[in-house]
Amino acid sequence: MRADIPVVLSRRQQDITKLLRENGRLAVEDLAARFAVTPQTIRRDLNELADARVITRVHGGAVIASGVENLAYDARKQVAQNAKRLIGEAAAALIPDNTSLFLNLGTTTEEVARAVAGRTGLLVVTNNMNVALELYRNQAIQVIVAGGTLRPSDGGIVGRLAADAFRQFKADIAVIGTSAIDTDGALLDYDVREVQVSRAIIENARRVMLVTDSSKFTRRAPVRIAQLEEIDILITDRLPSPELAALCRNAGVEVIETGPQESDPSA
Repeated sequence: MRADIPVVLSRRQQDITKLLRENGRLAVEDLAARFAVTPQTIRRDLNELADARVITRVHGGAVIASGVENLAYDARKQVAQNAKRLIGEAAAALIPDNTSLFLNLGTTTEEVARAVAGRTGLLVVTNNMNVALELYRNQAIQVIVAGGTLRPSDGGIVGRLAADAFRQFKADIAVIGTSAIDTDGALLDYDVREVQVSRAIIENARRVMLVTDSSKFTRRAPVRIAQLEEIDILITDRLPSPELAALCRNAGVEVIETGPQESDPSA
């Protein structure tokens, strides 16, 4: 579909887009059953929506594409759930006991919190209320919550006050998420206030670990957090291209992939 031709969506395609905004990710078979059409018809709809950059195709289905506004928190939690769990476990395996740790916003960093919830001797500084609620019951983990503006959409604490709180510490490891990764290695987000905090986290950690599922490589966001060369370890289910793998090598980023390569996204 040429970019200079206005996009006219069918009623079903409009409904598919609305469902994706509400759910984050949907499978071809589920959509076919919902609309009482064949999987082939749904694949054609999804391919046309992907050509129009309304959605992003993934193996067996689609996720919503967004350039200026993030998905709702509940929808983000449903995207790549199993991949995020495995990424969280892989990250936790690299975090020893008796370590100081930064954990920022994101559903993948929350999986890291779940994976370290039974550990001992951790000092965790976070601006993520969901992370704090995951960890505070363990008396062997000290949790410090950054102050600042509480974002009601997802329990994130953002802004200058939160960034200043992180600057009071020098953590052994920072575990960060991102909303999107551009082809030039830029890590991107939607909220300038959140990026303020992420920058403070990166600048005050001895090692920086980026945890992100592969859907982030196909998304867009407007605000720059950092470049790949500021990251020490990237943990993802898969790198989408040899070019990105080369970019990581050239930037000196250690890459850990937790899942197999996905097959053709038209499936």
